[in-house]
Amino acid sequence: MPKKKLLIISLIIICFLFISPNIFIKINTQGKTFNKLTDIPYNRVGLLLGTSKYSSKGVINLYYKYRIDAAVKLFNANKIDYILISGDNGQIEYNEPQTIRKDLIARGIPDNKIFLDYAGFRTWDSIIRAKKVFEENKLTVISQKFHNERAIFIGNLNNMNIIGFNAKDVSEKYGRKTNFREFFARIKLILDILSKKQPRYLGEPIIINDTIH
Repeated sequence: MPKKKLLIISLIIICFLFISPNIFIKINTQGKTFNKLTDIPYNRVGLLLGTSKYSSKGVINLYYKYRIDAAVKLFNANKIDYILISGDNGQIEYNEPQTIRKDLIARGIPDNKIFLDYAGFRTWDSIIRAKKVFEENKLTVISQKFHNERAIFIGNLNNMNIIGFNAKDVSEKYGRKTNFREFFARIKLILDILSKKQPRYLGEPIIINDTIH
């Protein structure tokens, strides 16, 4: 085979490998994310995906702020009964779930309606742990749309019934770095699927209800 033809075929394959994850996720999650409270169905549990409260510049992270706003709106509209916060707690001085919990309580969410997943190091871990540890197969995931799509896709792969409530998005300029990371996160997701990756930690079941508070 001529080198030029081989190069063209190689480029086509590379382009397909880079573009196809985004296409698969978009198609697979179509119609499963919602922007309006009036449109989204009720689910008992909302899974709030964590992020850092502050940006590298020391100011409030808008992704964080808008996710808190979305969770509060969803709860106050009686579209969910409980909020499961899943985030990173890999270091003593960094605790996403507890930080989010405090801000939710400050916004009027009762403490007994909040549950914490301290081992949500990645979206992959958050979704699978919601099923295997918290025993929830039906969820409303709460984050920005691009993030919800990836979370729902993971849920679909694990025979879960997940929909997403889209938190307000940020400007294109503000989200440039995040969008760049998301592009590669979707590629890595395919690798996780192929390798049958498991969460870093699992553990004993935790049932989400009022009785354990």
